[in-house]
Amino acid sequence: MSRGAESHADEWDLEAIGCGLPIAAHAEELRTAVQNGCAVVEAPPGTGKTTFVPPLVASSVDPLVASASISRVVVTQPRRVAARAAAARLAQLTGTQVGGLVGHVVRRDARVSDRTRVEFCTTGVLLRRLLTDPELPGIHTVILDEVHERHLEDDLALGMLVELRELRPDLRLIAMSATLDSDRFARLLGDAQVVRVPSTLHPLEVRWQPPASTPITTRGVDHAFLDHVADCTADAASGIAPDASALVFLPGAWEVDQVCSRLRGRTTRPVLPLHGQLDASEQDAAIQGPEPRIVVSTAVAESSVTVAGVRLVVDSGLAREPRFDSIRGITGLVTVTASRAAATQRAGRAARLGPGIVIRCLAEHDWARLPAEPTPEVRTADLTQAALDLAVWGAPRGRGLALPDPFPDAAFERAEHTLQALDAIDADGHATAHGRRLAAIPADPRLAHAQIRAVEDGIDAARARRVVDELTDARRLPDDLGRTGLDRRALAHIVAHAFPDRIGRLREPDSREYLLTGGTGAEAPRAWGDPPEWVAVADIDRGPRGARIRSALPIEEDLALHAAAALHNSRTEATFHPRQRRVQGRRVERLGAIELTSTPTSPDPATAAAAVHEALRRDGLQVVGWDDRAEALRTRLAFLHHHLGDPWPVMDTDHLIATADHWLAPELQQLAAGTPARDLDATAALRRALPWPEAGRLDELAPERLEVPSGSRIRVDYPDDPEQAPVVAVKLQECFGLTETPRLADGRAPVVFHLLSPAQRPLAVTDDLASFWAGAYVHVRAENRGRYSKHPWPEDPLTAPPQRGTKKSGR
Repeated sequence: MSRGAESHADEWDLEAIGCGLPIAAHAEELRTAVQNGCAVVEAPPGTGKTTFVPPLVASSVDPLVASASISRVVVTQPRRVAARAAAARLAQLTGTQVGGLVGHVVRRDARVSDRTRVEFCTTGVLLRRLLTDPELPGIHTVILDEVHERHLEDDLALGMLVELRELRPDLRLIAMSATLDSDRFARLLGDAQVVRVPSTLHPLEVRWQPPASTPITTRGVDHAFLDHVADCTADAASGIAPDASALVFLPGAWEVDQVCSRLRGRTTRPVLPLHGQLDASEQDAAIQGPEPRIVVSTAVAESSVTVAGVRLVVDSGLAREPRFDSIRGITGLVTVTASRAAATQRAGRAARLGPGIVIRCLAEHDWARLPAEPTPEVRTADLTQAALDLAVWGAPRGRGLALPDPFPDAAFERAEHTLQALDAIDADGHATAHGRRLAAIPADPRLAHAQIRAVEDGIDAARARRVVDELTDARRLPDDLGRTGLDRRALAHIVAHAFPDRIGRLREPDSREYLLTGGTGAEAPRAWGDPPEWVAVADIDRGPRGARIRSALPIEEDLALHAAAALHNSRTEATFHPRQRRVQGRRVERLGAIELTSTPTSPDPATAAAAVHEALRRDGLQVVGWDDRAEALRTRLAFLHHHLGDPWPVMDTDHLIATADHWLAPELQQLAAGTPARDLDATAALRRALPWPEAGRLDELAPERLEVPSGSRIRVDYPDDPEQAPVVAVKLQECFGLTETPRLADGRAPVVFHLLSPAQRPLAVTDDLASFWAGAYVHVRAENRGRYSKHPWPEDPLTAPPQRGTKKSGR
């Protein structure tokens, strides 16, 4: 329907809509900013930005745009409840019904018509629209609301819309937030004008009421803490004005319901829950219901939704944020401490209409320890959906887009690996035809892929879609899939195709342990009784003894092989067995990590060589028959490298393993050909690493043995640490007359002498023999001449003849 600008302006009574809203005083500034193409609106909760800005923009559509039927203003909200509530509020203020002048579009609930000029939708809906029809025909302005919450979808939509404006400069773009780094977002939008609406809060009394115990335990939010929140609420609500309402913030729907049940019967005010799992009528009752009341809410009432009449806020100080669990392979919501920014917004809800009270369930000295801002989802969430959206948009990895934060490399690589396994993107990150089909389905790419594959397997399309819709709406997969009421055959196909890396088979017939195709081991729940051989696992969890299956369905081997066909392979494998100390090969058929069949065979040379190298890295040099002779040579060479440097080679074990292809190549080839390690000569191999011609001086610079005055050739011990001195352990009497301590490595390192008694017990340790004979020898002689009377203990050891044996033997 085509209308002129004046007709559009007549549809909106801005004076009535903006009555009592602080943002209405900035109407002209807002108009000017929007006319420039892009704007950033920074306005605290309760100032009316969500209610006033959309009709203000809609009333400003110029005649040329209106005549071309590009007159709709789309406003995104991060949650369905917020989109429905905003549409209902604006429709009420215009005296119309939702679906007329004002409408909303959320998942499986669209209430719009040809007459709709302002459409509220979730950001996910806008993203699907951008990917299916990128030019956004019929849309005059896009308003991204609550961008400060830093949801991943908001970041993507922002980047795509900024790029779209290069093609459609007529498209208006506005980013709105309660708390925002406005200047930064203005730069992302292209030097957009910033409109700041100051807060008009009344006096706010802050009370600190910390609990007696820790709010969060390993099992979740502590029940005693929920009792504490309920007690604080009941006590404080009894002291506020009779016509005032209270608003309680908790991290999730379960905690909301728990506190509601504790409060009922303790107050005369109605107690109403507010969270995303309620139906629309229950949500409307909490938001617009009769006053006074107590509304117990999740973060949806923090900035997205305004609950009227609130003069008391009770803040649990907790929030839920998405975290990707690499073990479970899914993103889950975890309970965390709320940020100071979120706590400030929550508190502001109590002082919008008059003096208010906020009770914070934490100690005042803990305030400074709270994180300043909520964690952006881009840092913690699974990026699989984002990676697919960007690939379909034509910007793999977000290259060239004005995104608030870069993607973490490891998380994005993991997402791309998942998408490649689903055949959704190619090696360069661009979307395949199958990937574009997945992006059009409003579900996680894994579930969307499973829906398509299940239909190809003969599952009715409506049944497959219902399973995917139910699993998507549940936000997580139920613990007992068999009791969901969903079609079990369809459910089994969906789960198997969605998570092919979680198809599991019992390790042993009488075991409760499964090996999953992805390589994870997981234990079956005790409630199962006799576990089936094959299962499609929907969810696993960490336990004290390892991973545990939370929900799964039994499947036949045929479905396992079909769903995980991309993981099905047959190849020759080679392993170096440490006991036999030789390479053995076998032909193995696997489904991912699950071994299906195995047949002994001779491995090809390349496979066998890879097995040898892997064993070398894993088990060290003993793989090649390393013995005491080889180790003795290694320590001698390490000693020379330390004292003389190049060309004497580095001899630490890690370096030898890293350079094995150079000095150990023939032996590695022999091992790969099947030669047992016992038949190899590791010492001869190590000698290949010696430098020439310097190798000719090895026995001179670092001799294996050292001759002492008695004529004995004593072994020199070179320590593992080349910084320590070499050691000669020799009987004291054999060293008579040796006045100068021998030095090795061209005189750089003295030998340490361990001088032994006739019973081979140490008497002295010295690297200065001259000083020992002149000093300590007198005390050693006095203590030992009586004990070892058959052996010489001359007063002058420098002139006495050295002896190996006793005085009688004369040796």
